[in-house]
Amino acid sequence: MVKRAVSGAAAAVRSVVSRRAWDRPGRWRRSPARSGSWRAARPRSGRWRRSPARSGSWRAARPRSGRWRRSPARSGSWRAARPRSGRWRRGRVLAALAALTALLLVAHRAVPNTPGHLGSLLEAFLPWLGLAVVPLLTLAVLRRSLLALLALLLPVTAWAYAFGGLLLPAPDPGPRDLVVVQHNVSDVNADPAGTARALDAAGADLIALEELVPQALPHYEQVLAPHYPFHEVRGTVGIWSRHRLSGTRVVDIKPKDITEGWSRGLRTLAHTPHGEVAAYVAHLPSIRIGPGGLASARRDESARLLGNALAAEETDAVIVLGDLNATVDDRGLTSLTSRLNVSERGFAFSFPASFPLARIDQVMARGATVGRIHTLPATGSDHLPVTARVSLD
Repeated sequence: MVKRAVSGAAAAVRSVVSRRAWDRPGRWRRSPARSGSWRAARPRSGRWRRSPARSGSWRAARPRSGRWRRSPARSGSWRAARPRSGRWRRGRVLAALAALTALLLVAHRAVPNTPGHLGSLLEAFLPWLGLAVVPLLTLAVLRRSLLALLALLLPVTAWAYAFGGLLLPAPDPGPRDLVVVQHNVSDVNADPAGTARALDAAGADLIALEELVPQALPHYEQVLAPHYPFHEVRGTVGIWSRHRLSGTRVVDIKPKDITEGWSRGLRTLAHTPHGEVAAYVAHLPSIRIGPGGLASARRDESARLLGNALAAEETDAVIVLGDLNATVDDRGLTSLTSRLNVSERGFAFSFPASFPLARIDQVMARGATVGRIHTLPATGSDHLPVTARVSLD
């Protein structure tokens, strides 16, 4: 009797335990379709729910994270919903950097020039600021940020507005054109004769040279004489011309704090078939980048002196050629760029010759239009020669 009672009690306990184990919400339940079979039941995590389409079946339910929502098209189905963070909220720092790049491109004059002439330093390499788009675009793609990608349209548009015109083709030659060449030949040029031959091959009407030293001058005179019978040299600058020159004089652009002999400017009158043209050749003081920033005070003072000379010039047509140690975007040349036309076609980066980063060799004009400017092959100088076609009005 005792054994039978114990066996019956044990069987009852096993039955109760087994029924509770399988009936509780868990991984398995008895299938209503087939008696005696077991199938997956709704897990406790809530990732499965009963399908209203088929009784007794289970399908994916909306996760608690909120990344899925009920589709209005099909009752009982779920589809991807907009994440809480949102693609429009990603990459806000990248978008801000893109907007800052665009602002610097179009409003670079608003950058203060003190301390360290930061404004002029930015303007010296302003076209290269557009390259900031490349890393920003890479990061925007990696972040999958639609906001950053759209923001990149700002610097692209700003760069196209500021420099896109330089990529356009040159205008057709006109009947009143003069071809000019500007070159800093370097005072340590080991092959002045070879440099002179390269310049002679350009077929220009006027050739302006800077850093002419006494030992190299005879080479330029000898090589250029057959095609350029007229030339004038003052100090370390000179001009060679196919047309007669007259009225040549020194232009004083020496900064006040330079006490030694220093002559880097001249003015002459070229008698061309299209009329008289006042030609200026100038070599402004060099700039230096140091711990205190950009040292350009001497250059800026020399540019103002040259600007004053141009303001007093009475000849209608004026061409300025020279190594100005500044780009046309640099505010240090405002006294010149406010009075003269500059080329609107071509970048013509001329310095350094080994890897040109900026065009500091300039061709400017008044009473004339400067066409496309471009560089010539390298010579023995650390500058590249630049040439342009100037159309007299």
